[in-house]
Amino acid sequence: MASHAWIPTRRRLADTAPAVIAPVCACVLSVGGLAAWTATGNAGSPADIGVTDARLYLPAQGTPETAAFFRITNTGGSDDRLLSVSSPRVSGDIALSRHGMTAGGAAYRQVADSLTVPAGDTLDMSPFSSDVTVPANGDWRPGDLVPFTLRFEHTGRVGALAVVIRPGTE
Repeated sequence: MASHAWIPTRRRLADTAPAVIAPVCACVLSVGGLAAWTATGNAGSPADIGVTDARLYLPAQGTPETAAFFRITNTGGSDDRLLSVSSPRVSGDIALSRHGMTAGGAAYRQVADSLTVPAGDTLDMSPFSSDVTVPANGDWRPGDLVPFTLRFEHTGRVGALAVVIRPGTE
């Protein structure tokens, strides 16, 4: 019995090419998709949000709104966004705000749809960066604790207790 070695001829290569091309294309598409997913920041560990240093300015008499500030730390590997803030001790709409300066040096506040908390970084709200604009409550006193719930795009809800302070005493 004679042994026949497989010899690559044009016909044999053409017949086996579809069997090889399909898995190669699938691998290339998979690796490309994973690379795009990673490049857009969706790979890695999820956001890990912590909220500290929550404070709420005591509103001045007759002022319709005040501001709350939070230090939001993201120790995870993905960005997250603060979407909204609520509190059972606040009646009315609570809004996220950004602060800026005009070319003439005047300060202004702009309502924000969301605030980004970058991966491995901190969003440290202040009167000079961003805050949570809150309708004033005349019953608040310095030292009171006001509960807030911060809602994030990926993390979900995170609770925080803000201490009421007089502006400038922090």
